[in-house]
Amino acid sequence: MQISDLPYRDPGVPDARSGPRFLVWLGRGQLGGQFKSLCWGLLHFSGVAGLPYAVGMGVGAVVDRDSTRLLLVGGLLALLGVAISVGDAMLHRTAVTNWITAAARVQQLLARKTAELGSALTRRVAAGEVVAVSTGDVEKIGWFVEAVSRFLAALFAVVLVCVGLLLYAPELGVVVGIGVPLVALAALPLLPRATQRADIQREKAGKATELASDTVAGLRVLRGIGGEELFLGRYREASQEVRKAAVRSARMWALISAIQVLLPGALMITVVWYGAGLVADGRIAVGELVAAFSAVATLLYPLRHFEEIAMAYSFSRPSAQRAARVLSLTRTDAAERPAAAAAQAPAPGGDLYDPETGLLAAAGRFTAVVCGDPDLAGRLAERLGGHPVDTAVDGPSVLLGGVALDELELDTARTLVLVQDKDPVLLSGTLHELFTVPSSGAVEAGAALAAAQCADVLDALLQSAPDGVEDPMDARITERGRSLSGGQRQRLALARSLVTDPEVLVLDEPTSAVDSHTEARIADGIAALRAGRTTVVLASSPLLLDRADRVVLVHEGAVAAAGTHRELLHREPLYRAVVTRETEDEQRLAQVELAQLEALTEIEESA
Repeated sequence: MQISDLPYRDPGVPDARSGPRFLVWLGRGQLGGQFKSLCWGLLHFSGVAGLPYAVGMGVGAVVDRDSTRLLLVGGLLALLGVAISVGDAMLHRTAVTNWITAAARVQQLLARKTAELGSALTRRVAAGEVVAVSTGDVEKIGWFVEAVSRFLAALFAVVLVCVGLLLYAPELGVVVGIGVPLVALAALPLLPRATQRADIQREKAGKATELASDTVAGLRVLRGIGGEELFLGRYREASQEVRKAAVRSARMWALISAIQVLLPGALMITVVWYGAGLVADGRIAVGELVAAFSAVATLLYPLRHFEEIAMAYSFSRPSAQRAARVLSLTRTDAAERPAAAAAQAPAPGGDLYDPETGLLAAAGRFTAVVCGDPDLAGRLAERLGGHPVDTAVDGPSVLLGGVALDELELDTARTLVLVQDKDPVLLSGTLHELFTVPSSGAVEAGAALAAAQCADVLDALLQSAPDGVEDPMDARITERGRSLSGGQRQRLALARSLVTDPEVLVLDEPTSAVDSHTEARIADGIAALRAGRTTVVLASSPLLLDRADRVVLVHEGAVAAAGTHRELLHREPLYRAVVTRETEDEQRLAQVELAQLEALTEIEESA
């Protein structure tokens, strides 16, 4: 896999059972790139490992005054220099390629999962954690994938140096062979504590990131209530906690680094001291001592990769665990269904039925749903779209034309049913780009904008547009539509939903941020534009409810009453309390007045 080939056509199905399994799955997917990196690493480190012996041979040639052998050693040194240079350059190239391709694969997997789950993702995983996984965690995972091949090549070089010394100078080779494993493994007892401190640091950093993202998302509200300083103080406290945790983690890693410098230095002193005695006794030649000293000095370089792989794994393991947790989420928490269940799509024009609440939205009708609990309304909207947050709480799948939505292919389910939640998101770009969405083509953008009463929004966008922009469809919207008011954003999002013209359109409080006059016109526009199409609106506004073909009252998770708005107002006190927001005293007074009116009517009729 080359960088020019990115993105992957299919990033594959990850093993998301745990963080280590996910890392192994990533490694298996890049065996070719890892093999290339390993080969170039072997060339590089073989050249490094060969330098001490070449230097020792050169010193021996000088002592023996053998010019021919010295010339050969010079050629060998030149060859080793070429191997080191070429191997290092290509190792870096292939290792970075492995890093980028691994990070790209993880990002594609996360993007695919985000598109699959939609708004349900942030209900299962905190938004800050999603941000942390898709940014910093991706880099740490790629770092470990990159470091594996370098570590294996460095390990080969260490073994090669030790074996070579055992053959070249056995007495010194034994000392080096015993000392190198001790040096390499000396930091292992400290790794669990270092990993624990690093995990604490990442946890605190994730919480700080989540707090920052939530603060930025609600900045307009915070300014309105004067809460900037309060949340700024909270973020300062969180950032200081991150700083303290980072310092504690850095101290442990600094100790590990110090050990990686101190122990090799002690080994080098031991080799020199012991080797000098062997030279004085005439048991080894000066060249052998120089070769042993150079070999130990050379080992400092590959041994650094032992520390790197330990750090890379310590940092990437929790990152991979978080990524695996996100990637393991499914549209529902139910057991995996047989593939044949997703083959049959419902016939067009079928009723939408929720077995959990008993809600039935007749095909081609405008149905309004009233819930006293806003959280219940939000969960019901998600379930009507075939994306329940938790099947253990939200119950079985919704049926469309007798077919369970969560058994359909994701693309099919989203083509049939579109859910607009109460806080829709507008992406940055032109208005034309905003309305470039998958649709049936039956509804034009102009008709949708008119039905959603967006004339003033178009004027506002055109006035704030740069000179030369004459068509409001070419005007740009800022990120999340922050330059617009809440009502303007809501109406643009409604128009976008109307343009898609799905088989079933579910709207959760689509007019909560507009005035009553605009709301009445929007209700008429929705009813006219969606005539003959199934539309479900979750709302408590009398203006919307009065224009619905059928109104359903959902109370405590089940359908409590159904009828027209006026019928329910007349006969259902609970419905009247939710819609008109009457107090208990007002309800009793209204019931008394209604009873008096009915009695008076009966008297008049009898007379």
